[in-house]
Amino acid sequence: MPRSNATETLVGAAVVALALVFAVLAYYRTGSGGPSGYEVNARLAKADGLAVGTEVRLAGIKVGSVSGLVLDPKTYLVTVQMDIRNDVKLPADSSILVTQAGFLGGQYLSITPGGDEGNMAPGAFFESAQGSIDLMNLVGRFATGAATSNQPPPRKTPDPGDGP
Repeated sequence: MPRSNATETLVGAAVVALALVFAVLAYYRTGSGGPSGYEVNARLAKADGLAVGTEVRLAGIKVGSVSGLVLDPKTYLVTVQMDIRNDVKLPADSSILVTQAGFLGGQYLSITPGGDEGNMAPGAFFESAQGSIDLMNLVGRFATGAATSNQPPPRKTPDPGDGP
């Protein structure tokens, strides 16, 4: 019997060690660990599909992640706070948009670098930012032939020559 207990203890210890290795690997792989970068921000009208941890990509490569989402109660705009790697310097006139990985893929933020000589300072805001686009709504409108705007149709103003 003592030999069986020793084997069970060794197998149990190996399982726990393997679980710890995977936990550490996942921690660093998801960007949760390691050196942090600098913060940049964007104001968006729609932040559908974004959450803390959402990837921020430049040329398809992950360069950061969303670190916070704050709704401004006065303007109803969402301030998206992003943590960008220190080795990635963004030109001051860069733009950002919420996009999707494939037709049914998850949302991410895509940065298009500008041509400005100066770089974005920590805490700076993107001057050009585009929020998320509701793809399913667009497909539905296309399929039904509905109007392409969420706005009501313009009101027709009466012409004084039309009579009573």
